[in-house]
Amino acid sequence: MAARSTGAPRTELIADAALALLAERGMRGLTHRAVDEAAGLPQGSTSNHARTRLALLETAVRRLAEREAEVLNPAEMPAPAAGRDQLAAGLALALHRYLTGDHRRLLVARYELALEATRRPELRAYYDAAGAQFRQPLEALLRAAGSATPELHTLSLVAWCDGLMFSCVAGSYHSTVPTREELRRGVGELLRGMLDG
Repeated sequence: MAARSTGAPRTELIADAALALLAERGMRGLTHRAVDEAAGLPQGSTSNHARTRLALLETAVRRLAEREAEVLNPAEMPAPAAGRDQLAAGLALALHRYLTGDHRRLLVARYELALEATRRPELRAYYDAAGAQFRQPLEALLRAAGSATPELHTLSLVAWCDGLMFSCVAGSYHSTVPTREELRRGVGELLRGMLDG
């Protein structure tokens, strides 16, 4: 397993290697020694950066949020005043990007971290804080689109997106990749149901 970017700072190499291990081997395969090997670093490098397992997990969560921000490029998302069609198109683009290429592995790493957060309250708080940076802008978009209950509609939209991604990456539709148009139609139907109801 190669490090994601040989020119990246050591912190990123460690975090990217941790995410790759989570996707490939699961939580049990994530050790300080395995991260050193995967990142091509001398033994002990990961321990010097993240002394405890919790610190290593927090490093992975922080890097996951950074890499997910690359997938959910804010410049490609509609402005708050944009219409529903633009919102549906922006979300479809992000979903399609997640479901193709290396981003699928990023989702598997996210699922591993989410499950671990259910067992570690100290990681749960860290994981939730990282996720809030994505939910809050979506809530603002839904409010601007006319939602009477933007918090509830954000929950519904996030649950729909998360369920679709899980199904297409790890669930019963794991070999299915909807087209951007299919995703746009699906998001559009959901938005109409929420906002016109």
